[in-house]
Amino acid sequence: MSFRNSRLALLASFLLALMSAPSLVFASAGEAIQRLDLTEHTVGYIAIAVFVTAYILVMLEEKLHLRKSKPVLVAAGVIWFMVGAVYVANGDSHSTEAALRHNLLEYSELMLFLLVAMTYINAMEERKLFDALRAWLVSKGFGYRSLFWITGFLSFFISPIADNLTTALLMCAVLLKVGEGNRKFINLGCINIVVAANAGGAFSPFGDITTLMVWQKGVVTFTEFFDLFIPSLVNFLVPAAIIHFFIPSEPPKTDNEVVIMKRGARRTVVLFLLTIVTAVCGHNFLHLPPVLGMMTGLGYLQFFGYYLRKTFDRGVAEERALAEKLGDKALLERLDKALPFDVFSRTARAEWDTLLFFYGVVLCVGGLGHIGYLSEVSHIIYNEWNQTLANATVGVLSAVVDNIPVMFAVLSMEPDMSHGQWLLVTLAAGVGGSMLSVGSAAGVALMGQARGYYTFMSHLRWAPVIALGYIASIFTHLWLNAHLF
Repeated sequence: MSFRNSRLALLASFLLALMSAPSLVFASAGEAIQRLDLTEHTVGYIAIAVFVTAYILVMLEEKLHLRKSKPVLVAAGVIWFMVGAVYVANGDSHSTEAALRHNLLEYSELMLFLLVAMTYINAMEERKLFDALRAWLVSKGFGYRSLFWITGFLSFFISPIADNLTTALLMCAVLLKVGEGNRKFINLGCINIVVAANAGGAFSPFGDITTLMVWQKGVVTFTEFFDLFIPSLVNFLVPAAIIHFFIPSEPPKTDNEVVIMKRGARRTVVLFLLTIVTAVCGHNFLHLPPVLGMMTGLGYLQFFGYYLRKTFDRGVAEERALAEKLGDKALLERLDKALPFDVFSRTARAEWDTLLFFYGVVLCVGGLGHIGYLSEVSHIIYNEWNQTLANATVGVLSAVVDNIPVMFAVLSMEPDMSHGQWLLVTLAAGVGGSMLSVGSAAGVALMGQARGYYTFMSHLRWAPVIALGYIASIFTHLWLNAHLF
């Protein structure tokens, strides 16, 4: 076949696929996913055992030196293969595929969102932004305890805008630079950031995926989320006040280092903020998934990277003149080894173990939900328990399983509850995940970013203290917002 004919054939195939695409989409959208109740089936029991075994291996990551993504990847495959086999044996070869594709869609949005956030953070680190911030904080004479509170409050107030995951990644990067070499401070600081970011995200529709789900469902309006501000603040302050006394009191080691950021560092921050605004506005006004705004923001960074490459020689000359004027030998040595900015090298440095862990968790939990366990648990607690106790239990479950599928199960059941109870379950699902490092996206991401400093076991030691903050926030909500019940 000639090149011209092959191009015509390719074009014809594309047009045929384009014309048939709408019918395919509507067909899949119109099909209801049929589910078999496998909760008392042998496959259901085996799936639970596989999931628990995988999570035990995740918890023992520090001891076994086994990457956390490995056991959940295998567990996800085993669970879905078993479920698929049962459905095929019952003459249904489509329902499991549809359910799995739904879970993959949820994961793809989360993965791409996280990938863009990681790329921006890696770009800011490469531009020496965090080195400069660390040097500035140390030069101000802040001790470890002051830095502990500064990073905590920044996490709490940034997460309602930037979301808890992005905020945790950003503040952890600063923490690693500021506390470099002090294992105890970094460990406790990461715990504080996770708690603060999750607490801050609980009183904003944009702070967490679960709050977005509740807002989109229409059970809580935009302004009603702010009734959770004080309970969320209590959730952060109680454990932070206790952990404060275990933070080293001495100041960080310093040699009066002066760090000059690379060209474009501040503009990278502006582009990151613009990316967040794009994601928020796209979702708020156009009802589009936030990941679309984040991916658009990745395009902003790519265009800026193109500009930096085209003006690389001029930029190096300007920085060299400044270094010679200041007599900065370190900067001159850095310029001698300077390379043009490459966005894809920043993307390649993303924490892929964390991204693959998310894949495994989302599919494992989705498989258990398809078996019927999540719906069964939600049915029991809302039909047989007191609503306040049930909603508080949702927070505890979100620490063990994951708040997204738990909240999805609650919203799917549509229990008859007052606004106060809907706010309570929103608060519980948002901050309950802080009790375990694997209970929230922020905790999982930081286990990858602060590898060796912040682990599942190091977080688990402080779970009782974090639980005190969780209980205090619930009682604060019941007291302050009693009129909503």
